[in-house]
Amino acid sequence: MSYSYDPQNIFAKILRGEIPNSTVAESDHALAFKDINPGAVHHVLVIPKGAYVNFDHFSGAASDAEILDFYRLAGKITQELGISPDAGRGYRVIGNAGPDGVQDVPHFHLHILGGQHMGRMLPNKTA
Repeated sequence: MSYSYDPQNIFAKILRGEIPNSTVAESDHALAFKDINPGAVHHVLVIPKGAYVNFDHFSGAASDAEILDFYRLAGKITQELGISPDAGRGYRVIGNAGPDGVQDVPHFHLHILGGQHMGRMLPNKTA
């Protein structure tokens, strides 16, 4: 499948240093920063430094090193924020893709949310 990456999206601009951010952590292949409109006590975005549109693009085209580094950084953040189940009360990880997934920025990213009870992610569906 072909993916069209927009190099003018806000995360690409953050990666180029054109827009400031509140960096939480950084690795060779990923950057994590605080969401400017947090949906929870802790709300961190984790983005790969490569030009990937969404999860399936990232998982299919990124190198093994990029994938490993990205997910290791995300896991490290839950520990550092004290929200992992062994240190806190848990967290939620969300990734959105495409219009039905309500993806706002066309650069693959994960939201890590924690520090409070967030209720069910989706309401029970009735027929």
